Amino acid sequence: MTIRFNCPGCNALIAFADKHSGKAARCTTCGQRFIIPLKSSESPKKVEPPEEKAGPLPGFYRAVFVDSWKLFVRPQNATGLVFAAAAVCFKFFTGHTDYSCTIGTGFRFQAPTGLVVTLAAWGCLFWYYMEIIHSTALDVEELPEVLMGGFFGFIWNVMVSLFVFSIALVFVLLPGIVYFAISKKAGVAWHVLVYAGLFVFPMAILTFSVGRDIGMVFRPDYLLKPIAKAFRPYLVAFGLFALAWEIQLRTSGYGQLMDKANSIVALHLLANLAVQGIAIIAMRSIGLFYRHYSCHFAW
Repeated sequence: MTIRFNCPGCNALIAFADKHSGKAARCTTCGQRFIIPLKSSESPKKVEPPEEKAGPLPGFYRAVFVDSWKLFVRPQNATGLVFAAAAVCFKFFTGHTDYSCTIGTGFRFQAPTGLVVTLAAWGCLFWYYMEIIHSTALDVEELPEVLMGGFFGFIWNVMVSLFVFSIALVFVLLPGIVYFAISKKAGVAWHVLVYAGLFVFPMAILTFSVGRDIGMVFRPDYLLKPIAKAFRPYLVAFGLFALAWEIQLRTSGYGQLMDKANSIVALHLLANLAVQGIAIIAMRSIGLFYRHYSCHFAW
């Protein structure tokens, strides 16, 4: 059943499934926040915006470079760290496997185990990244608990996380993709455009992780205004993200190292695990950026 009503701010027609009744929501037209009514005949209750902060909170750099390391030594964070390490190990040792085979007179049985495990592992990591950003933005100092809602919740969270990261990545890289398609030239200009797009990527993920509305990613004012107002702190968050990105690109899985010495395999596995340590700090720094500079956000 669908609940239909008019926005209390701009009178735009809005519709929600009845399972969302009683929850807070936001009008995508004017940004007015309200409580979704129980039925269509009722008017939504306005939610007044919180009092704006006078300015940024101090201590951003200390929170990123000093306090973040405490996450790795506190016992209450062990579950989250093991969760991330397990996802890395699964994709490292299983990502190359493919049990597809031809049966009988030409029937091809598809069993790309490695691809499925790799996508599931990255989906788990992407989900946990967004949970870290969200909890950090809401003043939580520890890593979030790993609660994916059982088997079906696990599948749903993996699929949604892969979708969100893919959409955000395509959106920020779209100018570079269009340029390459038109000019047919790669080279330095292509790499510059790629990193120019990636520069906005942490803000895109922050916007969805905290706002919980993928449509907000397509609002340039939501993405660019906080960056312009707090450029240096954002540069720190992007630098950590870019470092994790670059190291990940240069690490290999077990399938590419099967003929190498065990020491080489161990080094690549350690590098993959180290990337996740850097990624956790990078995601925390993105959440800290919102926490300390929320006065610059339009939402």
